[in-house]
Amino acid sequence: MILIHNAKQLITVASFGESVKRGEKQGEIFLIENGSVLIKDEKIEWVGRAVDFNFGLYDDVEIFDATGKVVMPGFVDSHTHLVFAGTREDEFNLRIKGFTYQQIAEMGGGIVKTVKMTRKADKKQLFETAKNYAEKALSFGTTTIEIKSGYGLNLDNEVKILEVVKELNENPLLTIPTFLGAHAIPPEFRDKREEYVNFLIDKAIPLIASKKLAKFCDVFCENGYFTPSEAEEILNTGKKFGLLPKIHAEQFSNYGGVKVGVKVGAVSIDHLENINDEDIELLSKSKSVAILLPGVSFFLNYRYPPARKLIDAGVPVAIATDFNPGSCPSLNMQLMLTIACTQMKMTIEEAIVASTLNSAGALGISRITGSIEVGKRADISVFDVSDYKMIPYFFGENHIKAVFVGGKIKFLREM
Repeated sequence: MILIHNAKQLITVASFGESVKRGEKQGEIFLIENGSVLIKDEKIEWVGRAVDFNFGLYDDVEIFDATGKVVMPGFVDSHTHLVFAGTREDEFNLRIKGFTYQQIAEMGGGIVKTVKMTRKADKKQLFETAKNYAEKALSFGTTTIEIKSGYGLNLDNEVKILEVVKELNENPLLTIPTFLGAHAIPPEFRDKREEYVNFLIDKAIPLIASKKLAKFCDVFCENGYFTPSEAEEILNTGKKFGLLPKIHAEQFSNYGGVKVGVKVGAVSIDHLENINDEDIELLSKSKSVAILLPGVSFFLNYRYPPARKLIDAGVPVAIATDFNPGSCPSLNMQLMLTIACTQMKMTIEEAIVASTLNSAGALGISRITGSIEVGKRADISVFDVSDYKMIPYFFGENHIKAVFVGGKIKFLREM
């Protein structure tokens, strides 16, 4: 047993059985001053004030001294594209010169460029690169990460990516796999998009499901990518084969993705930079979680999703990095909190809930992680600050002292 002991602030984000927090509750973090957490067999055994812990009830307790530090649930990064080959820093320079994301894609860059590089990489190369990224995410305090395929866009390479995601699970953090074959139309189907959609429906989804390589099915619903009707058909096929729906919606235009997501019962509807008031009202009456991606807007110098409107309307909001080589090459969830607070007008407390419990809810796993409560996995981050508000305040820094994943120390920074 391990006792994370005497933290100056213990942020539990206690859910009391709720899968997400919405509205005013999104700002409830449930802080315990001078708190402790006991870990037994990878799970949380006890939570409370340090002075209330009874050492006499337990044998062989190893103490992790958290005096003067902040202890929180590990970040849940609920939207990433972490498995890929190559990088696209040249496109970053083009955007600085005024080219748009869409123009760069038309020039042969964007998703298709990464697809070409990823197809050339063998599984071992992809795993080594992805493991390095996963370890970097861990070092910033992320204990669970969702990873999408979508840089293969054919059967062999989509399977290859999802097999890498499976190998990364608990090595070093918890991974949640998503099939995103509907990320873009691959070059070989440029003039045969209907054939590609049929390939996804008739071959790819049934195979991925039969191999149990994904929990979710996702679609990039956007002008130039997949239409609302195509997205609906793909997601409904995924549901038929047991893959839960997610959708990229309203990123570059208001294209109808929210309506599709609500209609098919999407677990999460992601991006929402161009969501309108009608869509917000529709979303507020659904069970879907809105995953917002502040790093994308920051990196592309693009509009931010209306987080304040969404929260005030009662929509449960999550925050993720959208780590990928084109629009957000950052795994720093601490930085995402800062951007969410400064640019999206979220309170620090709302951003903490969004990056922990609500992100877990967006992956359907908030019953096992996302908060520090008895019975849940001991996915916990220890920050070397004396007040949780310092985490987004001292932006661009890494405040992590230690990270526990399933009760085991997976990262420890020697000071």
